[in-house]
Amino acid sequence: MEKKTVLVTGTGGNVGQGVLRNILSLGLDLRIVGTDVSAFTAGNHLCDATHVVPYSYDAAYIPAMAKIIDDEKVDLVIPTTDYEIYYLSRHQSQLNAVVAASDADISQKYLDKYLTFLHHQSLGIPFAQSWLPKDYNGSQQNIILKPREGRGSRGILINPANPTQFGDDCMIQPLHQGREITTAFYVRKDGSLHGLLTMERELSNGATSKSKVIREFDGALEKIIQKMIAHGGLKGSLNLQSIVDSENNIIPFEVNCRISGTNSIRHNLGFQDVKYTLQEYLLGQQPDAVHTIDGIAIRLLYDVIYPNATDETQLNNNQHGHLVY
Repeated sequence: MEKKTVLVTGTGGNVGQGVLRNILSLGLDLRIVGTDVSAFTAGNHLCDATHVVPYSYDAAYIPAMAKIIDDEKVDLVIPTTDYEIYYLSRHQSQLNAVVAASDADISQKYLDKYLTFLHHQSLGIPFAQSWLPKDYNGSQQNIILKPREGRGSRGILINPANPTQFGDDCMIQPLHQGREITTAFYVRKDGSLHGLLTMERELSNGATSKSKVIREFDGALEKIIQKMIAHGGLKGSLNLQSIVDSENNIIPFEVNCRISGTNSIRHNLGFQDVKYTLQEYLLGQQPDAVHTIDGIAIRLLYDVIYPNATDETQLNNNQHGHLVY
């Protein structure tokens, strides 16, 4: 039988690299293809083949992905960036492979934090109060201004002067202080919640640097997540980011319709959302039951070194001699 092929996007990012490592850890007889906007990424050594693609919002992106899928005989695509989730889901009918992604309509709402606020507000689901700058009423002592779209901490301003002068591509929220938590959850194909795992985390340059499993808010978080799922369209692995204030109020402030950057940590703590994705979307199996354990993780840097290499354009798969140090 011919090997099944999985395509993982965004191999240059921490999400994509975690997904690749998780796939390899499962010991399945799979072929792995990676894509990224850069030819030489830290994920190349984890792939059997890699390809450069345009940014997902470029008109050439879907044709490029369709060709790679056909040429590499891809069975399953696992997108690891928010925009790719939306565009690949929207154009699923043009792709000869299954895309593990939420529906385009709902993923588009969650791309935009202000649309997320309006969506949650319309459904009675908690979310941080939000304003467009022109609508801000000056009611908060401390505020945060952020881009409506984007990831990490880029473009964020705390208590900016003249906040109403910013454009509609930004939004304003109260500056909530407290514990930052990240909750990964998996929605099965039948629309039911498969499980969740919450970690309290510390950030460095917008990404998780240290995390610890916590369970005290699981009951309240599950109620929020079930309301989100009940609206429909959510599939696979997703991520809810929240602040818990001094009175233990949970204030969600962002939703990512993708596998999150802590997937490699969660995998080793019993929440194996990459495995569940492969089981449901590639192998036609029911996902394994979720059995999480307590744990703490801290992230470190390591190097992929190609001894005696002189041309990085040749270092596009796992066949080139390398060491990880």
